[in-house]
Amino acid sequence: MKVYALVGPSGTGKSHKASMVASDMGISHIIDDGLLISGNRVVAGTSAKKEQTKLASVRHALLTDDEHRKDIIRAIKSKKIDSILILGTSDKMVRSIAEKLNLPGIERTIYINDIADEEEINLALSNRKDKGKHVIPVPTFEIKKDFGGYLLDPLYVFRKKGRNKYISEGSKTIVRPTFSYLGSYTISNNTLFQIARYTAAKVEGLEAITRFRVINSDGGISIEMSVVVNYYFTIINTLREVQKNVADMLEKLTALHLVSLDITARHIVIDGETYP
Repeated sequence: MKVYALVGPSGTGKSHKASMVASDMGISHIIDDGLLISGNRVVAGTSAKKEQTKLASVRHALLTDDEHRKDIIRAIKSKKIDSILILGTSDKMVRSIAEKLNLPGIERTIYINDIADEEEINLALSNRKDKGKHVIPVPTFEIKKDFGGYLLDPLYVFRKKGRNKYISEGSKTIVRPTFSYLGSYTISNNTLFQIARYTAAKVEGLEAITRFRVINSDGGISIEMSVVVNYYFTIINTLREVQKNVADMLEKLTALHLVSLDITARHIVIDGETYP
């Protein structure tokens, strides 16, 4: 196995550049902030960006947890990986990660200044310092279930090739972790209900929501809704439209990962009268 390293201070754009470096050098896998990544997929591990404090995030990225480390080692062995790019803030950090994963010595180290100009680095530093933005080099759908309640933005990256030609480098994810803020934030269940009620009211055949329950879990939230529907509209079509529209709006406005949204038609309205 060939092991490479991409080194640069925190917030200088390593995660943003990692996919480009891996592609140019024919490297099949990336280790970044506790994740083992192949192309656009998370193969093993969990992101350090989920930690509540900066210190805990650093420890997570250094693979100090035994089960976390073993999970990545098992994935490396089972997939018979032939090349890995390790991201870190120092030579010492990438060597430590390689040793913890029982990998060979680092064959070549690329420094962020070798692949990014001063303007790019300063922009990355500004986004980190002023806006608390962190980049994870996988598409948002790959990690959204692990970041329920965090603020996520997709980032689509294109690289110039030739005079007027651009090629896609795929998509990455911008995440603003809890430790990037001065305080915490909470979205109340009543806010979720108000969003759902406003959205559902626009669907023809939906009369009212009579019950709204939010169930929290580590993977995100589940919602149970009971509704009143109009007899003169196709009930199954009404329920499907409400389910889709409410789910889309909740995820768009809150960035919460919605595990499920179950709807039950409890009552029907016929000529203005409500029947169970």
